[in-house]
This record gives sequence, C-alpha cells and structure tokens, in this order.
Amino acid sequence: MELNEEQFHRYARHLILDEIGEEGQETLLAAKVLVVGAGGLGAPVILYLAAAGVGTLGIVDDDDVDLTNLQRQVVHATANVGKPKVDSAAQTVAAINPGINVVPYNARLTAANAAELIGSHDLVVDGSDNFDTRYLLNDACYLLGKPLVTAALLRFEGQMFTFRRGDPPTPCYRCLFPEAPDPALVPRCEQAGILGALCGVMGSLQATETLKELLSLGDSMAGRMLLFDALSTEFRQIKLARDPHCALCGAAPTITALPAA
Repeated sequence: MELNEEQFHRYARHLILDEIGEEGQETLLAAKVLVVGAGGLGAPVILYLAAAGVGTLGIVDDDDVDLTNLQRQVVHATANVGKPKVDSAAQTVAAINPGINVVPYNARLTAANAAELIGSHDLVVDGSDNFDTRYLLNDACYLLGKPLVTAALLRFEGQMFTFRRGDPPTPCYRCLFPEAPDPALVPRCEQAGILGALCGVMGSLQATETLKELLSLGDSMAGRMLLFDALSTEFRQIKLARDPHCALCGAAPTITALPAA
C-alpha cells in the first residue's frame, strides 16, 4: 500500500519520525484493530487510532449514547444521544479521517461471536466495563494468538497492561486474577463515580501502546502493569509474573477452548 498525496500531508508528523516513516505509516493503514467498548476508554482509543491512520477499526458495543456518557466519552456528541454508540463513533471517525474503514458491531461480545470478531483483526483493545467481557477477551485473544491491550479505571485511578502470546509468553489476565470478584463488591462507575479526564489519560495510553505493538516500537507493556493515581499525579509500574498453574496459559491448562455458545 503506497501513500497518496493526501496521506503524505495528513500523516506528515509521523513520516518525519525515523521510527515510523513511510513504511510504518503503510503498516498502520493496513492494520485492523478491534476496539471492544465505545465508552470512556474506547472513546479516546478510537479517536487517536483513527487520527493515526489505523486503516480498519472494528468497534463492538451494544449500548446507545446516554446524556450521562458525555462527561467522559468524547467520541460522542450531544446530537447523538439515543443513537447506537457504534454508529455515533463511526460518524465521528468519518469527520476526523474519512479514509478509515470503520466496521460497527452493534452487539455484545459473547462466546458465540468472539472468535469470529477477534480472529479477523490484528490486535484487540479492551475498553469494556465488566469482568465477564474481560475474561472472555483474555481467553479468546490467548487462544487465537492476538495481542490484547487492556485498561480499567474507577473514581480517580486507572491501570493498564498488555497481554500477548509470544516467545517468551507474558502473563495473562487469569495469571493476575484467577477468578472474577463478586460483582457486589466492586462498584460500577454509576455507583462510585469517575473523573472524566481520567478516561482520556488511560485511553490515550492504550492507543499509544496499540500503535507501539503494531509498529514493534519501544518496550512493550507486556509483563508490566502501569498504575495511575490522578489525585497525586503519580505513575507506578509493577512487574507481573506468570502463574505456572494458570488455568489458561499454565503448564496444564484446563481452558483450551472458548465456552460453548
């Protein structure tokens, strides 16, 4: 894929980076990224990946835009309240970069569609807000060999990490959290609240890590977790260890396929 004149102008600031250049931009234009969730995290991810020239963006979300979303979900506009989030996001992407191919999936990610959706993309970004989806994404991406850039946030704090099945393999989500906590013990953002701009910080970091993974740049966040405290403006990193007894990626895995639909 060769860049045309318009693309040379649009991506000029990428092209002058030795680490990206024309070849790297062509790689981005040929890339296919699946963003699961067009909410607080997915919104900045979608905006920055579209602006960066990631050629195909699959967007999975079964929700409609609500007025309460607009405090943090910057990919949506007031005029789109009541519309499916995937259609609202596609409309915004078209206004930012009409050369991007957006494939909207107005559906929830399930065991029935996960393999098909994930398998047709190069990398997955987790912008979900529930444990069921996170575990499903982790398992599906591991089994299909797709990198997963995931983040989570609540109130004034966020965390981000990357999982990928490589050589050497890195710890997966189940290595860190073998089982989902009781949902009753983990408040959702509509119960605990969330600083809107925090979504922008963590989503932008996810977009950055996605571009690095696609371009094989720098040091991957695979095997590390980034923690951010907005109130103290502090970032911390912790090293992650693989669990040799992990049900998914351990020496004797018990999860070898996605659950039956």
